[in-house]
Formats: sequence, structure tokens, C-alpha cells
Amino acid sequence: MSKKVLITGAAGFIGFHLAKALLKKGDEVLGFDNFNPYYSVKLKKERVKNIPELKVIEGDLKDQNKLKGLVDNFSPTHIVHLAAQAGVRASLENPTLYVESNIQGFLNVLEILKLKPSVKLIYASSSSVYGTQTKEPFSEKDNLETQASFYGVTKKCNELMAATYHHLYGIPVCGLRFFTVYGPFGRPDMAYYGFAKDIFSGKPIELYNDGNMKRDFTYIDDIIEGTLSAIDYPFKNEIFNLGNNEPTSLNQFIDFLEEALGKKAIRELKPMQKGDVLSTYADIEKSSRLLGFKPKIKLAEGLKRFADWFKSYEDK
Repeated sequence: MSKKVLITGAAGFIGFHLAKALLKKGDEVLGFDNFNPYYSVKLKKERVKNIPELKVIEGDLKDQNKLKGLVDNFSPTHIVHLAAQAGVRASLENPTLYVESNIQGFLNVLEILKLKPSVKLIYASSSSVYGTQTKEPFSEKDNLETQASFYGVTKKCNELMAATYHHLYGIPVCGLRFFTVYGPFGRPDMAYYGFAKDIFSGKPIELYNDGNMKRDFTYIDDIIEGTLSAIDYPFKNEIFNLGNNEPTSLNQFIDFLEEALGKKAIRELKPMQKGDVLSTYADIEKSSRLLGFKPKIKLAEGLKRFADWFKSYEDK
């Protein structure tokens, strides 16, 4: 049975790929995005242009009336809430912006849905909620009391808000903790994209903690497969990790990226930065068992696909 899916943040990296996949399945999709200039608006518009059959309404989550009108008129069966102010380090510089977008914006979505408890809500959480935790791999069962960044605080707050609105109003909610997503049409504010730009143009790249930090880099196609499975899952109130289950050091990551780009990096080793964590590592036992989630794309292959797209896009 086809679905009617409203995607907030549809011009974003994950939103774009998800919209494409849902339309391919035959679902009806409507996008909502404010085309925030936090990173290239040109790239966001390029993504939307790449899906001519997708309609994206420009608007802000803070405008609850506009969002409510959209939900009333479209009558979605599912809302996939991906819109948020992204960026771990930027959240330390302007936390108010993160409260307005990630907390107030999410509250507006929940307030609309409390009157429509038949609409299923899937929302983006983040591996950032694991904060300063050192126990690995990171499990959905872990107690998450200490956060490393304000961005992580807003995402953990989203999970608490969703669970509370489920308890009070019966809204079906499902949070997806995404782990360092990369791939074609990716976000220029993320480290891997910045590394690619600097390597490509012969500029030095800065590797914090001497490049010894580890991340559970997860290719976009695997993230989309997991998200599609979550949309189909009969959830009431769930949290799922979506990660590669295979952490890689930044130094190893750069080795793969050099190979994919065909150019050597000029590496500058730097100390740890405030707000960063040493490692992320997704326990995907629950996601595998309930969603059938099994990441397929290895890092070397994923970076080759990213590099092929990146070179064609940057050459335009």
C-alpha cells in the first residue's frame, strides 16, 4: 500500500535521497524546507532540481501555522522529520539557534501531530546523543546522561519530547540515531567534504587528536535502506541506531579518500577540539533484528562513489 510522506528538510542530504527512494517505490511525497544558508543553498537547490517530480514547499518550522496548513491539506500517513540546525561545533557558538530550530521546531511538529495520532512520525536523532560515553559499541539501551555538545543535547531532548508526546497523546514515534553519514550530494559542512575540497585544491587538512579519532562512517544508501525499513515498521515508540558497525580512524579514512580522489593530502595534526568525542560505534543488533538493517557499502567503495560525484560537481 502506497504512503503519503511529508519530509521536513527535503532539500537536505538525507531528505533528498529519501525522497528519491520513496518516489521510486511509488509513494506520494511532499517536501518542506527553509533552504537555510548554513551551507550552500545552491547545492540544496541542485538536489531538488535533481528530482523534478518532487514538490518542495519553502517554509520554516518556526511558522507553525504554515506547517499545520501543509499537514491539513496534504493529509500525510507519515512525517519524516529531518529538518534541523546541523553542526556539532557551531552549536557551541550559537546555542540559541539550535534551541529555536531543533527544540522549538520539533515541538511545533509534535503539537500539530497530537491532534492527528494516526500519523506516524519518524525523526532524525544522532549518534551525538551518546556524548562522552566510552562503553562500546553504543547501544539504544545505554544511559545517556552526559553530553559532549549542545547539538547532542538538542537531539537527546527530541527523543525525550517524542517519548512524552507518545505517552500523553498516543503519537507513534520512531527516532533514528544516524552515525556520520557520507556520500554523493553530501553536506559541505561535514569534515569528509571539507577534506575532499582541500585535498583536491592542494590545501592542508587539519586532523584533530592527531587523526586518531574514530567514526562509524555510514554510506547514504545504507542509511536510506534503514530509514525505509523504519517507515514500514509497526512502531509505537522506538529508537534505532543506523550505523556501519565498523569504526575507522580519521587517518585510515584519509588514506581511502586520497585513493578515491587520486591525490595525496597535506596533513596537519592538531589537538582535540572542544565538543568532539574520541569515537563513535553503532551497536546495530536491534536494527538488524527488527528492521533487517545490514549495511552493505564498505568505506573504500563508498568514498569512491562520493569522490566520483564530488569531482563532477566541483568541476561545474
